[in-house]
Amino acid sequence: MEFWDHLFLFKRLYDQTMDPIAQQWDLTRMELDILLFLANAPAYDTAADIVERRRLTKSHVSVSIHSLIRRGWLERSYLPGNRKSAHLRLLPASSSAVADGQAAQAALRVQLSQGMTTEERAALESAFTRIGENLRLAFKGDA
Repeated sequence: MEFWDHLFLFKRLYDQTMDPIAQQWDLTRMELDILLFLANAPAYDTAADIVERRRLTKSHVSVSIHSLIRRGWLERSYLPGNRKSAHLRLLPASSSAVADGQAAQAALRVQLSQGMTTEERAALESAFTRIGENLRLAFKGDA
């Protein structure tokens, strides 16, 4: 039971940390999450990547991407000969909001790892990497 309690508390604290950033920049949480996803995982730069890796609804991701493009915070481009997969790129107008979001994420990470040794932090990173891999495997049949 303790694991589930901690998971719930983590999600709640993350939301409490990120909601003010979204409000400050007049973004929905989905829009902020998309900006941070693209900034933190630049190798995954399509809407399909966001949907697959974050397990979000296609329509919500699409609406948020269109909103960010309209605001001039994101641009869509296509590789030569491939008009099917649009690649997303953050534009300079998004940089301050992204920086604020990443700073909040970093502060939360520091807060959560207080009192841990370097070895404990490394073990935690390793465990979360494995949990993430297991979650992706569990969702594979769901796509």
